[in-house]
Amino acid sequence: MSMRISLPRPFLLLLGGLFLVNLLQAFTTELLYDEAYYWYYAQNPAWGYFDHPPMVAWMIGAGTVLFENELGVRLVSCLLGIGIIYLLWELTEHPDKKTYWREFFVWVFSMTLLQAYGFLSLPDTPLLFFTALFLLGYKRFLQKPGIGISLLLGLCMAALMYSKYHAALVILLVLISNLSLLKSRYAWLALGVSLFCYLPHLYWLFQNDFVSIKFHLFERPNQPYSFTKFTLGFLLNLVALFGLTFPWVYRTLLKTRHKNLFEKALLYLTVGFLIFFFVSSFQRRVQTQWLIVVCVPLGVLVAQRLMSQSGLRKWIWRMGLINILILGWLRFGLVHEPIFPGTFESHGNKAWVQNLDSAAGGASVVFENSYRKASMYQFYSRKPSFSLNNTYYRKNQYSIDGSEELLRGKEVFYILKGARKTKHYYTDAKGNRQYGYFIENFQPYRRLEARISQESQLKPGDRYQMWLYNPYDRNIPLSELTFGVAYLDPFKRANEVRNISVDSFPLAHLPGRDSVKFEFVLPAWKAQKEIPFYIRAVISENGLPWGINGSAQPIEP
Repeated sequence: MSMRISLPRPFLLLLGGLFLVNLLQAFTTELLYDEAYYWYYAQNPAWGYFDHPPMVAWMIGAGTVLFENELGVRLVSCLLGIGIIYLLWELTEHPDKKTYWREFFVWVFSMTLLQAYGFLSLPDTPLLFFTALFLLGYKRFLQKPGIGISLLLGLCMAALMYSKYHAALVILLVLISNLSLLKSRYAWLALGVSLFCYLPHLYWLFQNDFVSIKFHLFERPNQPYSFTKFTLGFLLNLVALFGLTFPWVYRTLLKTRHKNLFEKALLYLTVGFLIFFFVSSFQRRVQTQWLIVVCVPLGVLVAQRLMSQSGLRKWIWRMGLINILILGWLRFGLVHEPIFPGTFESHGNKAWVQNLDSAAGGASVVFENSYRKASMYQFYSRKPSFSLNNTYYRKNQYSIDGSEELLRGKEVFYILKGARKTKHYYTDAKGNRQYGYFIENFQPYRRLEARISQESQLKPGDRYQMWLYNPYDRNIPLSELTFGVAYLDPFKRANEVRNISVDSFPLAHLPGRDSVKFEFVLPAWKAQKEIPFYIRAVISENGLPWGINGSAQPIEP
């Protein structure tokens, strides 16, 4: 696959200038909460993480070898951001392409999230880059299939899947656009290479009981359908992707008819993604970044049409320049808070971390239900932190990585979630007080697993067995544990927790890597509460809030 530089010299200089601007922005902008979380990933290199495949952690790990600050976190993203623009240029076909480099740059640079992911370190940055690289490889494959291009395509597909799970849609939709690929030995070679390269992550999933897949497909909490939040939100996201150019972008999509297999792949990829997430919007809220992939095929389709159509070129130029001005103002506002419309998550993080560090008085800090704050605090304080996730929240990387061991037995400052007030507090980025209290001897066992025996739907008042597994290497005194059941609504959100009484245990300590079963009577939920649809076994260790120890199981209403 040729990577010959074919950019006009002024455009090449413009890209160089943009790269320097992105580096400056990366250095001067405080981290977003998700970036801090992915930085936390990178502190423990692995083949997988709870929420995402490992590509974003690898990027951050590579950058922080050179710089341990915000620039290090974002360095590789800055490189990939410029790479995305170059790949879009290579993907665009027009005989007078070099004549319209100004219009091309304005169009591409006016795309909202494409600008943001040019310097922010999020999983969508490598997803965009490898989508563009995969499409370029596919374009070369259509021109001349062979072993070399098949190997490169296989590597691209693996890199896509290492970036984000829904990258599988990119590969599947391109295949659907050209089913004759199923007859090509070179296409099968590419698939074989991608699967071979992806084996380490598949093995990681197997070792971790497919925790990521289970969470995304079955355990993720949801909420009742709301047209405004779900479907209308999806439609508004379509506008947000392209800003003021959106009418001309989607008009171009509707009017485009493919002339070859490559353009057919671009259309299938765009329309397929939009249909998939439109249908998804009737089940859950669709986030804007989930749609970001369409910026690559649509970016190419619109770029090719604007080079041929003066009317489209005129409006993309006008609206694109306005987009760029607005985005430039917002980007400056990420650094200089007074000009930004409101407080954003890149504002005031260093300050609140310093406030909290002072309030903790040397104690380690544990956050209730906040992997975002725990990772942000750790980045700016460079002190270990932990998110203690309870049954009213969800699992995350802190639930599986054993990081609680770093704080075991220590005094911690436990930061509460909610309105409960104590005499200890710190001031957050918005000037609000966040309260907490001190725990002298922090002894969590969040990784304990429990499940209620079930042959049919569970019924309150009947006797059941609870299975308890200790994944730790140490023995755990059962006297330190309190057992309960959490009643969940149809969307797997906890409404209440009821204690269960255990007559007796067959042993005083549960040995490490061992399990035990005991009987209990399933209590009823409170009458005034919503009728539950699911139940979950939960445990409180040493008086800590109820954990997330079992999976959601159906209950008889």
